[in-house]
Amino acid sequence: MEISIGDHWDSLSPETRQWLAENPGCVVLPRTITETIHRETGITADSDQHAQASLSPEDLDFILARSEGRPAPPEHRFFDAIQPGEG
Repeated sequence: MEISIGDHWDSLSPETRQWLAENPGCVVLPRTITETIHRETGITADSDQHAQASLSPEDLDFILARSEGRPAPPEHRFFDAIQPGEG
């Protein structure tokens, strides 16, 4: 399971959020941070043999935006071209 940092940002402690914001280029989270995120959010991320979790490109974009003080990037949504009542 992917971590999805943006979905769980409010569940993370200020210390964990600060660590992520101070390390926005960290593609693979250290074991201690992976365990902390699991403890704080209840999610279990896919991890390697060293109990380190990889972040998705969406997680990296979200963390980078937060570290720069920008709002989180918008989600990409797809909509049907046909409006209700048409077609």
